Amino acid sequence: MAQSSALRTLAHPLRSRLLAELRVHGRATGTELAAALGTHTGATSYHLRRLAEVGLVEDTGTGTGRRRVWQAVEDPGPGATDAEPEPLDEDDAQAADWLALDYLAHFGDRARHWLVAQQDWDPIWQRTCGLEDHTVQVTTEQLTAMRAELLEVLDRYRRVGQGNPAAKRVVVYTCALPVDPRSTGGPGELPTR
Repeated sequence: MAQSSALRTLAHPLRSRLLAELRVHGRATGTELAAALGTHTGATSYHLRRLAEVGLVEDTGTGTGRRRVWQAVEDPGPGATDAEPEPLDEDDAQAADWLALDYLAHFGDRARHWLVAQQDWDPIWQRTCGLEDHTVQVTTEQLTAMRAELLEVLDRYRRVGQGNPAAKRVVVYTCALPVDPRSTGGPGELPTR
């Protein structure tokens, strides 16, 4: 899949939500996705086909017509490609920025939902789910290594609870953000407190 095509395809609110819904909740028909996202089935089907064209979702082949079942294409995981990402042109960069902001809004919605619903869960789930942050001090090389290790751990746990009735799907967000100001100064320097 070309990075540019995927970015431009995802730079649409319904498409990014459809992909997120399939990644978090698993396989679904266009009708189920439309109900979950509060949209029309025709629009949902159209945007699912656009996502399929760039290889982000696929028809599982287990349904027909309007009952086709869709799934997100599996993330290849850490280390699947050693290629450097292609440089983005201005349109792609704007699409990537929009997608990052939409992703952040989606995270905020999911976090708010948990904060409201957590009292209905068992205490162990309340203690182990939720928001937390950890500050580390690393070089860019160490940050790259840390990210790879985190992705390996998450990949190892991707389906470890499959078949266990006590297991629940949990979405884990990672977001490494610099705290210190840039040492080089100039445009883009982070503000200091």
